[in-house]
Amino acid sequence: MQDRDDGMRFQGRIIRADNLKLMARLPEECCDLIYVDPPFCTGKEQTQGDGRHKFADYWPGGLQAYLEFLQPRLERMHRLLKPTGSLYVHLDWRAVHYVKVRLDEIFGADHFLNEIVWSYRTGGLSKRWFARKHDTILLYARRAGKHKFKVQRAGAFRTDGMNYDEQGRPYKQTRAGRLYFHPDGPALTDVWEIPFLSTVSLERTGYPTQKPEALLERIIQASSEPGDLVADFFCGSGTTPAVARRLGRRWLACDISAAAVRLTQSRVRQEKTLV
Repeated sequence: MQDRDDGMRFQGRIIRADNLKLMARLPEECCDLIYVDPPFCTGKEQTQGDGRHKFADYWPGGLQAYLEFLQPRLERMHRLLKPTGSLYVHLDWRAVHYVKVRLDEIFGADHFLNEIVWSYRTGGLSKRWFARKHDTILLYARRAGKHKFKVQRAGAFRTDGMNYDEQGRPYKQTRAGRLYFHPDGPALTDVWEIPFLSTVSLERTGYPTQKPEALLERIIQASSEPGDLVADFFCGSGTTPAVARRLGRRWLACDISAAAVRLTQSRVRQEKTLV
């Protein structure tokens, strides 16, 4: 990689590269939204199915080596965000608390917005501790208060005793009068119950650690608008660019794995833009 440029030629591309080198070529404040799902510091090889898609999550220096790997990449992501931009970092119990300390230092603790809990049900229970059935997604704004955010809702209410007025607005009759509800349902909180991809899911690509499209739909719709640039520098199975394209966002994807890049290219070609 040579000199930096305006970044335009990277939009809509899936690039095989060391993401740190790629990010060094991109101009500051070019991204509206960044979502990353880096290795979780599991200390083992991640594989699934026939083993075509796998990656090593070994860190010979342990947690410290893992954090030293992430630190410059998180710093670069901070510089790539527009003042209205947001960063979502997807982790689990192994490293999330340590990474949050680093992110507080990079962004400033005042720009931390949410610790999102993605709760799911999968097989396997432990007899030695409570079953670990959630991931954690840290949400930071480049400048809290100026960041883009659209409240996401859970869908129309479905409950006994619901009525609708002449304008079609849902309500319940109470002793004090009509109690109105938002037509799109209650606002979502920071606990998200989205099903984990089963082994027979139609979305399944065979890539380990693949995330469901519903998860990325929620993130992209909440923190970006049509035409915004959405970036994923650990794109893996390609869920982020596939969903971003379908939702009418510009996108940029990167992974160091040739297999991940080929898989992402295939997924993106299958998506159709909605807007």
